[in-house]
Amino acid sequence: MKHKPHPVTGWRYRLAVASRVLAALLGGYAVAALISAALTVLLLQTGMATRPQAVVWTSLLSFALYAAAAIWVFATRSATRAWTVLCAVAAPCALLLWRWPLGAA
Repeated sequence: MKHKPHPVTGWRYRLAVASRVLAALLGGYAVAALISAALTVLLLQTGMATRPQAVVWTSLLSFALYAAAAIWVFATRSATRAWTVLCAVAAPCALLLWRWPLGAA
């Protein structure tokens, strides 16, 4: 009788869990930080808030975004999908920050 590895203890499952943990920790942090920075620049450019107000509000929002991203990473169907969506969300924010220099704010 051939031994078949248990799906929960197999190396693929462990790799998927490790990928999700990294996505939640690093990807969630990157997305929260990029969204926070992009919103800060956007608030400053539109004149909707002063610099201290914009930094405080977007910093507070980043904590909620980080928690939501971490929860969503473990709730989504696959680790690949989690990384794809995190990169898709982070890319426009990074592009906005790259094109909008902070000194211009």
